[in-house]
Amino acid sequence: MADTAVRRPAGAAPALRIAPRTLRVLLGFCVLVAWEVLPRSGAIPTLFLPSLSDTLAALADGAPEYGRHLLFTLRAIAVSMAVACGLGIGAGLLIGSVARLRRIVQPLASGLYAVPLVILYPLFTAWFGIGPQSKIVFASLYGLLPCLLGTIAGVQTIDRQYLLVARSLRATRRQTVLRVLLPAAIPTVLTSLRIGGALVIVGVVVAEMLTSAEGIGYLITRSRTLLDSPRVFAGILLVVAMVFAFDGLVRLLDHRTRHWRLSTRSGDGGA
Repeated sequence: MADTAVRRPAGAAPALRIAPRTLRVLLGFCVLVAWEVLPRSGAIPTLFLPSLSDTLAALADGAPEYGRHLLFTLRAIAVSMAVACGLGIGAGLLIGSVARLRRIVQPLASGLYAVPLVILYPLFTAWFGIGPQSKIVFASLYGLLPCLLGTIAGVQTIDRQYLLVARSLRATRRQTVLRVLLPAAIPTVLTSLRIGGALVIVGVVVAEMLTSAEGIGYLITRSRTLLDSPRVFAGILLVVAMVFAFDGLVRLLDHRTRHWRLSTRSGDGGA
């Protein structure tokens, strides 16, 4: 039998393979170096992009103020996250398991998700005032839709045999959702949680930038008005740090739930 293996030419160096994690670290390092070097060299005006060292110095100088406003933002994020992700995932599991309900709700939710919700924020302020209530409602709705739609889609990928077995064992709707649908849809649910949670953080910060006297978004807007670029980017750094911290928590949850998952294959999850 002819040898079809591809032979490396004699003396050729082996192909260099770099792990994805190493590439991410190198990319991040290059971004940080460029952030410091480009403003220092004058290639980018410091009004548009202050150097990394100036940004970190501004963050250190204003640490007490940033810390106080960060706590305010985190409280709003925690409440909004509980509403958006909890309600979105729970409702998605229920709706996804009922075919008739899914056919009604899914198109409506998809159409609403296509609307830029930020244009509705003035309505929230009119209904709930300019306090934390309007911000929480806006951020909750902002993150709820991707959690809902992603969970519904995840339920539809579950092998129908799991549902047939649950019915043969006379499992209740609650048992089917918690012991069959949720474990089988975990990969998609976690992806929805990652997207929805990040949008909750963005929603809270955007609301603070529009109508608030507290929070990281308020500090960013105030510093922008004063043309204090280092403090603007210091606030942006905190927002990015919150998003990365949340993504790390979701990755940890993904690792901890691997033993709980069921293998899934394409199938009709409709009841």
